[in-house]
Amino acid sequence: MTAEVSFPTKFAGLFSPRRYKVFYGGRGSSKSWSVAGALALLAHTSKHRIGCFRELQNTISDSVHRLLRDRIEAMDLLPWFDISQAAIRSRVTGSEFLFKGLRHNATEIKSTEGITIAWIEEAQLVGKDSLEILIPTIRVQGSELWFTFNPIEETDPIYRRFVVNPPPDALVVKVGWEDNPWFPETLNRERLYMLHADPDAYEHVWNGACRTISESVIFKSRYVIESFEAPRGARFYFGADFGFANDPTVLIRCYTTGTQANEELWVDYEAVGYGVEIDDTPALFDKIPEARKWPIKADCARPETISYLRRQGFNITPADKWRGSVEDGIAHLKGFKKIHIHERCRNLQQEARLYSYKVDRVTKEVLPVVISKHDHSWDALRYSLATFIKCRDMLAIYAKLGSEW
Repeated sequence: MTAEVSFPTKFAGLFSPRRYKVFYGGRGSSKSWSVAGALALLAHTSKHRIGCFRELQNTISDSVHRLLRDRIEAMDLLPWFDISQAAIRSRVTGSEFLFKGLRHNATEIKSTEGITIAWIEEAQLVGKDSLEILIPTIRVQGSELWFTFNPIEETDPIYRRFVVNPPPDALVVKVGWEDNPWFPETLNRERLYMLHADPDAYEHVWNGACRTISESVIFKSRYVIESFEAPRGARFYFGADFGFANDPTVLIRCYTTGTQANEELWVDYEAVGYGVEIDDTPALFDKIPEARKWPIKADCARPETISYLRRQGFNITPADKWRGSVEDGIAHLKGFKKIHIHERCRNLQQEARLYSYKVDRVTKEVLPVVISKHDHSWDALRYSLATFIKCRDMLAIYAKLGSEW
């Protein structure tokens, strides 16, 4: 008997041969649920010796034993498996599941033979030493290592090895709650609450982003993420940042509300594209409503692109730059009582969490030096408000006046 079950699209690769299969992301993405179901099916249809590992496992209750049992039962396969308190075995194929901790069982792990699939759950907690012991141990021809985890730090061994520098024959897939067609409404309410209450934590918990040094984040505690509609008659400001090499091209739309002493900034649309050719830029910009109606301030480093877009009907002009213009723009943005980022502006949300000041490597002090990274949407936002951003460096003003004279 073969069970007929469905899996989220992002997990289709579970059933194609790869040495490494890595699924990482945030809460509610069905990583463990999907892997447990796939392993149950494989064990039911062909013979496997499946090792289920985690860094620490003091008792069987710490393992994925219960999850596997639940998935076997949910797929109506329970009559074809023998399930004891410490083991699972297929009556049809003879497949078996083993459950072990890695940290305190190095000798036992090295002597484990015949494993065809190793599943490492909560792999974000696995140390470098454990990985170096486990990976060579899984050596049967065609054997595979499956990793599921929620990232913690960019420096974690599992993240650096499989996300930052993935090895050959590795399938690495980031999955999120939005990839789970059975995402429950109960979790969705929790997700939406955190999105509004603590967007920094939201990026880590729900979007699967690595933690950052929060004190260095430029706009920490200065923005909220929510759903909103622009008021009737709003005056929109558009800003564009053009991509170079692997950098994205970005168009931002925003508006302001309140008085000067109590002003708030609202970013309701973004258009983001990678590898966008100059003749594809109009189509990207047209994704934002009324992009051809309102003036656009753009990165002055690309005059040929600005000229082309003007010929295509966009009211676009270069934004001024001067020494310290980035810092002046950041100061202006920080002057808003609050920055509201719409839920659909995913790129700006991510950059809001990552756009940072430099941190001293030794003292860990936050330095007044802006890191030129994760800043493309913020640059576009600065350009959109270029008319209002004041230059605080008088030497730069004199230099600009001198060049004009």
